[in-house]
Amino acid sequence: RCGTMAASPSSGGGLIAAGAAARRSEDIADLIELFSRTQYRAKEVTPRVERVEKRCLELFGRDYKYSVIQNTNGEVCGHYPRQIVYLEYESVEHNKDRFESTVQISKLQDLVNRSKMARCRGRFVCPVILYNGKHICRSSTLAGWGELYGRTGYNYIFSGGSDDTWAESEEVPEDDSAVRNGESQLFDKVRGLDIKLLRYLSVRYICDLMVENKKVKFGLNVTSSEKVDKAQRYADFTLISVPYPGCEFFKDYKDRDYTAEGLVFNWNQDFVDAPLSIPASFTKNLNIDWSDYQSWDLVQQTQNYLKLLIHIINSDDESGLLVHCISGWDRTPLFVSLLRLSLWADGLIHASLEPSEILYLTIAYDWFLFGKCTPFFWQIFFFCFNFLKHIISEKFSACRRKGRTSSPQTVVWNKPAPLEDKLLHPLTDGKSSSSSSSNQSEQSFPRVGSSPLAVPGRRSAGEYARSGSSLSTDYGSWQIVSGCGSIHDHAPLPAESPFPFSFQDEGPSGRILADCVRLEAVRELFLAAYSSTVGLKSAAPSPSGAISGLLEQFARGVGLRGSNTII
Repeated sequence: RCGTMAASPSSGGGLIAAGAAARRSEDIADLIELFSRTQYRAKEVTPRVERVEKRCLELFGRDYKYSVIQNTNGEVCGHYPRQIVYLEYESVEHNKDRFESTVQISKLQDLVNRSKMARCRGRFVCPVILYNGKHICRSSTLAGWGELYGRTGYNYIFSGGSDDTWAESEEVPEDDSAVRNGESQLFDKVRGLDIKLLRYLSVRYICDLMVENKKVKFGLNVTSSEKVDKAQRYADFTLISVPYPGCEFFKDYKDRDYTAEGLVFNWNQDFVDAPLSIPASFTKNLNIDWSDYQSWDLVQQTQNYLKLLIHIINSDDESGLLVHCISGWDRTPLFVSLLRLSLWADGLIHASLEPSEILYLTIAYDWFLFGKCTPFFWQIFFFCFNFLKHIISEKFSACRRKGRTSSPQTVVWNKPAPLEDKLLHPLTDGKSSSSSSSNQSEQSFPRVGSSPLAVPGRRSAGEYARSGSSLSTDYGSWQIVSGCGSIHDHAPLPAESPFPFSFQDEGPSGRILADCVRLEAVRELFLAAYSSTVGLKSAAPSPSGAISGLLEQFARGVGLRGSNTII
């Protein structure tokens, strides 16, 4: 009887944990389903959207003391959250060296209200990540005179910032000096306020992802950018120009069966005039040949830009970073999300959040509440979270490099007996159109049997990058085998994740591997939820059906079925 009584709590706890994990997975699927059907507008919020907003505030509050920039009915910006979170400091008790904010929320609110016209569509500089006391911000690019004059001040201010239409404006004669002086004074005012906001947030670095110097519409410069400001108002900031293709390019990603390897942007198009421009102080330490950037495929380009951004925020103990594209709702959330997830995996931000929680926060806050569904939006959204496998491959490479100079460790993945007859299906069943993947057909997972799968011993980091499942999709147990052959078992993850891990006290390699497991858990949760809601549909049937097969595999793994209904 005693034995039975002792076992019951454990069994009950396991069932409760499993049920909680299922609910968290369903929450993510519900969020993506809502996202696929609803265009967020601050002045038109349903009870379902309101629950998403409250959930974001609760997740931020787990680790941070925050204040709120009020945008109740979209008065400041119609497509920013109604309650914009300003993270003040980490509130974790054990963090003795916490960084407290010197910003007054009332003054910040005032600066936001006054500076919003400086940027395209009123999407002002907004802090979204707090890392070691430094703000990582997002925005759109600078508004050009075509937008400033195209919208009357009255309509812009009193429409709640929701007027996204470009009003027609007459072209200004080049020899009209009076008009040019008026234009200069207007820019002095609105951009001066923008600069005040940047300085108040201690932002020094501005990363511009535009492939254009200025966005031209109907022959008018409707947007500009800091790098081509004629009066050099932004000369005191460090400007980094890293041109990255917009969401239209991701139609090609879809047409190639969602294969990013070998997909290279066409830099010879007429509208592409923004150069790559990075200060030498950043380029010299990254071991990247930046002169080759126009030959990089989408994977290499994203990896190298992400490395650069992380290097920038680690290079300065006091100054923050702004990331923007044109409108700030495709490339901007891509890199903001990758920064958030990478720093979280390293245990540097959102330390208390589990994989399902950081995934929910990233989708809801970085994409839904700040976003707008543009053509081919879902392709870049999917690419963002599927790209985590390439971050994992980079971390494995770092782990292997560390292993050469310290005691070698091998990570093995032991499969549970009921799954021994399952075959893990990689993304490489058919040949990719990517030239960089010409040898993929030779790589595959072994059929699972009694022998463990060595990671990364039997497969290179590059092979992991090309694989659809970097670690595994089934439940099992991780072990670390040290150089002397001893095996260390590790405690399991929360029940939501298929990856048990606890690489504590295992040195740098163990920490890196733990980060990999956390990222892979996020990716798998995303793929399962995405499959059951939006799904993927190739432009043409693929001989391998690789990506759709992978999504179906993840969907089955969590008890969901892929609907394959959109895009």
